[in-house]
Parts: sequence; structure tokens; C-alpha cells
Amino acid sequence: MSISVKGLSKHYGNQKAVDSISFEAKPGRILGFLGPNGAGKSTTMRMLTGYLEATSGEAKISGKNISLEAVDAKKHIGYLPENTPLYTEMYVKEFLSFVAQIYKLADISKRVADVIEMVGLTPEQHKKIGMLSKGYRQRVGLAQAIIHNPEVLILDEPTSGLDPNQLVDIRALIKTLGKDKTVIISTHIMQEVEAICDDIIIINKGKIVANDTLEGLKMANNHNSLEDIFRKLTA
Repeated sequence: MSISVKGLSKHYGNQKAVDSISFEAKPGRILGFLGPNGAGKSTTMRMLTGYLEATSGEAKISGKNISLEAVDAKKHIGYLPENTPLYTEMYVKEFLSFVAQIYKLADISKRVADVIEMVGLTPEQHKKIGMLSKGYRQRVGLAQAIIHNPEVLILDEPTSGLDPNQLVDIRALIKTLGKDKTVIISTHIMQEVEAICDDIIIINKGKIVANDTLEGLKMANNHNSLEDIFRKLTA
């Protein structure tokens, strides 16, 4: 498994933000990680990427324990956080070249050009990031997440701020990337989940309340819509 999570918890005093969750995410499949606000989604993603230390339990990325082998584990991860931190004074192409240098990629110019085309940033590549719309900044964030061709992609609200046309493009890109990578995507847009996800986890109040394939989840809930299932399990 590209991602293996066992008994993962995060406590803040007496508050259990994430309460002993366990799951696996497989290569070549896109996992929708769903839950209401405050359920523990972003906290879980931050623990998986090593940005936040777990209180207990373990998470392995491509067989590497994120707590004990952080440097090796992070080499396999591409991460797009909910609020993408970017250097707004840098130009798009300059920023992506900078990220590529951090990863010590071989042919930086070619890789940057390929990724810019892949995420639809060609018309904006010579602009400062601070001049871009929210949707294009989101594309820059996605570009930096995939620049090193990671095995695992962890995407927290990747389509936030995109217009309907951009949504279609980015969904198609995520679905293509998911063919040979392990992808975890968090979103509140149920149509998006149904369009691109193979597997579903629903978390509520720090605990997993559903873990199944999209088809299996619907079958177990009288073929109701994903929105109805979500509301039922998180009410």
C-alpha cells in the first residue's frame, strides 16, 4: 500500500481532533476523504505529510514511517494544503524552477515546462504569483505538488476558487494522475467526488464512519446519493 495508517490520533488537551483512525490507500486509485468542517480531515492530512506530529499511532508512506523516516517519506509525497503558501513576489516559472531545484531534478527546464502545460499555466507563466487570480494560484500550488512526480498526492480542497471551466480541467488532470499514483483528495463538493473518486472515507468528530468503494457505499445505503449518505452519517 502506498499509504498505511494505523491507530492515528491527534489530541489537543482533552480534545480528540483525530481519534485512532486506520485505513489504507492504494496505488492507481483516488480516495475521497470527506467530512464536515472540524471533523479532522486537514489534521489527518497534515499528519500524513509530516507537517503535524501525531499524538499516537503511525502513518507509512510507500513503506516509510512519516515520524521515524520523515525525509525519505516526504520524497514520495506531493502536498497541496487547503491554503496554499506561495511566494507571491516570484514569477510562476521562477517559482516552479525553484521548487524543482529543491528536489534536485535532472532536467529542470523541461520538467517545469511540462508541468506548466499540464496544469494549464502557459498563459500565466511569466506573471508574478501575486498578480494571479485565486484559481490560477491554485494551479500553481498543484504544479508544485506534482513537479517531482511523487508516488503519493495529498490534495486538500484542490479545486477551491476555480471557475466551472477550470474545474473540469483540474478534475480531468487529477483523474489522469490517479491512474498511476495514490491520490487522497479532500473536498466538500460531492459531484467532484462522484466524478473522480474510486474509494470513499467519511470522517466525523475525529472518527471514521464510512470506508468503502464509492459503489459499495451507495449499495450499502440503498443507492442514495452521496450527499444524502454524507448527511446521514455526519448529522
